[in-house]
Amino acid sequence: MATTITMPQLGETVTEGTIAQWLKKVGDSVEKYEAFVEISTDKVNAEVPSPVTGVIREIMIKEGETVPVGAALAIIDEVGAATGAPAEAAAPAVAAATAPAATHSPSRNGEALNAPDVLRRVSPAVRRLAREHRVELTSVRGTGTNGRITANDVLAATREGPASKPTAPMPAGTSTYGAAVPGTTIKLSQARKIIAQRMLESKHTAPHAWTMVEVDVTNVWKWRAAEKDRFQREKGQPLTLLPFFVYAVVQSLRAFPLMNSRFTDEGIAVLKELNIGLAVALDSNLMVPVIRDADNYSIGGLAVAAGKIIERARAGKLTADDLGGGTFTVNNTGANGSLLSAPILNGGQAGIVTMEAVVKRPVVVDHDAIAIRSMMNVCLSLDHRVVDGAIASAFLVDLKKRLQAMGPGDAL
Repeated sequence: MATTITMPQLGETVTEGTIAQWLKKVGDSVEKYEAFVEISTDKVNAEVPSPVTGVIREIMIKEGETVPVGAALAIIDEVGAATGAPAEAAAPAVAAATAPAATHSPSRNGEALNAPDVLRRVSPAVRRLAREHRVELTSVRGTGTNGRITANDVLAATREGPASKPTAPMPAGTSTYGAAVPGTTIKLSQARKIIAQRMLESKHTAPHAWTMVEVDVTNVWKWRAAEKDRFQREKGQPLTLLPFFVYAVVQSLRAFPLMNSRFTDEGIAVLKELNIGLAVALDSNLMVPVIRDADNYSIGGLAVAAGKIIERARAGKLTADDLGGGTFTVNNTGANGSLLSAPILNGGQAGIVTMEAVVKRPVVVDHDAIAIRSMMNVCLSLDHRVVDGAIASAFLVDLKKRLQAMGPGDAL
């Protein structure tokens, strides 16, 4: 029996996908649940597992082509069904496909250990990670299925020393998004093309409005400083200002539910879920992984959840589930030194809020005294179809009060 594989929907708002890489070719055996193709969307690169055990009869879409969800990608003849051959006869071919490649012996003195066919099956996300850490893939031992090189293999190679590093610089005139060269053109990745399209759609569809407040974060900054070393030891994740901010945002969204809404043709959908997207800048694009049901977390829980999901984003290991379902977005532009920003809304959301850089400066306090305080601007872009200025301002003022009320002695 033949099974037709179609383009999956990798996320609730995804309507199309691009064939980033075929991990198998026509005539290759594939086991049930074994990855055989990698799909790229604006949200994620995902390896698609085979729903059956069999042999690939036909590949219909070339690498680099973009097709809609549901389009036919390939045909797999199930073992013992399509050709009438007994399952036992096909078993050796399947076993051979899953056996480790003989070329994967440990490298010595940095010599290449990977054959070209192994390198061909390295996913785009892993290639990006290798470029970021300047790791030469020809000298990395693959521990994945069939000896495939994984993100963890690249990270392990970074700890092995110079043997895994490239011996030659990038060719002159080559330009990438993470390393732009004057006088060259950077080829747009599929993800970059779709990001550009989504941002343009957001700006054209939702009437953006913008507002801001300045927040005295002196007390919460001191609280974080007092707790961060212990938290790192006990939880294995850094304690940044981000989880404090996200926690306050969630409480303010509870108080002002219209900020956690979505404009539809039928009306304004006020959402039950509080799923917070975290904007994470990568070398080649921007990802917004989501902490689902963020209102169920403590500050410490948010720190761990955010730390883990940001790690996965930077390692190229996010899944469609990590990226779907966001209802409101937080952007930490201050990590890059920004003082003011006006972000573009994530499609379908009513608001995106930024935490800007914390700056010490003289501030007038009680009784007209002047004190040095740690100050941070908080900026909000909003969909004016959903939220009026009065509600947006009230939301920001509430957020400001919550942040300024935090301090040493509170519970993480």
